Amino acid sequence: MSRQSEFAAALLDPHLACPPGLISANGADPESRFAVYRNNVLSSLINALADNYPVVAKLVGEEFFRGMAGVYVQSAPPQSPIMSAYGADFAGFIERFEAAACVPYLADVARLERLQVEAGHAADAQPMSAERVVKVLSCPTLAAQLKIGFHPSLRLLQSTFAVVTIWAAHQQEPPVAFEPYSAQNALVLRNGLDLEVLAISHGAHGFITSLQQGLPLTAAIEAAIEHYPDLDLEHILAGLIRHQAITDLLPEQASQ
Repeated sequence: MSRQSEFAAALLDPHLACPPGLISANGADPESRFAVYRNNVLSSLINALADNYPVVAKLVGEEFFRGMAGVYVQSAPPQSPIMSAYGADFAGFIERFEAAACVPYLADVARLERLQVEAGHAADAQPMSAERVVKVLSCPTLAAQLKIGFHPSLRLLQSTFAVVTIWAAHQQEPPVAFEPYSAQNALVLRNGLDLEVLAISHGAHGFITSLQQGLPLTAAIEAAIEHYPDLDLEHILAGLIRHQAITDLLPEQASQ
C-alpha cells in the first residue's frame, strides 16, 4: 500500500493508527492533529449524507442516521470533490445494513432522495410549449412514429412501498401520519428551479419508461394498452405537458 493510500485509509477509519512519518509544522503532536483532521473529514462526509438524505435521517433519527452514515463513510471514500455526488450508492448500503431492517422502506426512500439530487443537478433544457406539443400530437400522421424527448432531469422509480407518500409526509413539521405498505411509483422532475415529486400509476411508469428508452409513441402506446387496457393515456400526456417534461418531438428516423 502506498503512503497516500495508507493515509486515506487511516483518515476514514478511526480504528487505524495515525500513519507514520507525519510532521506538524508548528510542533504540535502529529497524532493529535491527525485525529482532529480525521474527525473533521468524517463529520463533513456524514453531514453531506444528511444534506442529501434528509427524509432518511428523519425516519431513523439523527443519532441512528449518523451512526449508520459513519459505517458507510468508512467503506466508501468520496470519488469526487463535489459533495452532492457523494453517497450515490447509499440506498444499496442501507438495504444491506442489518440494523435498518426494521424500517424496510428506508432504502427506497433513499433512492427517491438520490433521484432528487440527480434531477437538481441535471442539465437544463427548454421545454416545448404546450401549444406546440398539442398541435403535433393532434396530427395522427405526424404523431404516429414520433419519439418523445424528455427534460434531462426526469427520473422514475418503482417501489413496493408508498415512497412518495412517505417523502411528502416529512415535508412539514411535525411529519404527518402515513401508511407505507402499498406499492407506489415516483416521477421526479425539475421544473425551472423547483423539484417536483409526483406519484404515478404503474401504467404511467411503464409508458414513460418505454418512451425514455426510445420507443416511438405508437409502439409505446400499444405496449401500455396491452398491459393496462384501462390506462388513460390522454391524462398521462396532459400531465407531462402541464409539468413541462417534454423538450422534443422528433420523427423516428430523425432521432437515429
